[in-house]
Amino acid sequence: MPEGDTVWQTARRLHIALAGKVLARSDLRVPKYATADLTGRTVLDVIPRGKHLLTRIEGGLTLHSHLRMDGAWKVYVTGGRWSGPAHQIRAVLGTADRTAVGYRLPVLELLRTTDEDRAVGHLGPDLLGPDWDPDQALENLLKDPDRPLGEALLDQRNLAGIGNVYKSELCFLLRVTPWLPIGEIPAALAAQLPVLAKKLLEANRDRPVRSTTARRDQNLFVYGRTPRPCLRCGTPIRSADQGDGSRARPTYWCPRCQVGPTPPAGANLHASPRRPTN
Repeated sequence: MPEGDTVWQTARRLHIALAGKVLARSDLRVPKYATADLTGRTVLDVIPRGKHLLTRIEGGLTLHSHLRMDGAWKVYVTGGRWSGPAHQIRAVLGTADRTAVGYRLPVLELLRTTDEDRAVGHLGPDLLGPDWDPDQALENLLKDPDRPLGEALLDQRNLAGIGNVYKSELCFLLRVTPWLPIGEIPAALAAQLPVLAKKLLEANRDRPVRSTTARRDQNLFVYGRTPRPCLRCGTPIRSADQGDGSRARPTYWCPRCQVGPTPPAGANLHASPRRPTN
């Protein structure tokens, strides 16, 4: 699943391609909006909200999309050839010179701009947004002190924009395991959490390749690195699923550098490299 920095980059590409221009083509390929016609309307702007995308259109309308695991927006020169299977296309917004095509979008809805809160009002402070409030984010995280840190970080109601990569990397940088109850983190260390999270996302929002290490030879400390050696101590990185059912995500940690509980009994431990999911 794309994280806040990736969604921010997508919003910027869409904004550059569409904002201030009149739509010459509009095609929403979901049954509910199959007859919706946005042609002749000007795209006002495209903004990210956590992992959500809001395309605001003249006439008080907003096209809300979410990429989830596999969704993507691609921008083409109008009249150029599109890549990807046609049956995966869910939305087409075209101007005289650029066309944005949305593939595999699991969430696509057209709503009144005044009703945007219905789609994103539940989100906590956005790490890359104008509403960022580190104190509120920390207060949200600490409301459930018994919750494992990794799960609390992924809950977009606490703070918006962190996905599975940053969850694992943040826990490593704080030297605690993702299974440590957030209420057991020392107050001074917990206060660093929102600040560090914002620092990482801001540093990567303009980069083509995400990096948390400031190293040329390795971009990430733990994520996707099972069972390679820890960049700090050389201990093999481990991974296990965190969360229940469809919400379970592969989580990476160093058993020596990070203190705190390890995965509970019954958790799916990964003994060999696994294809990461964001």
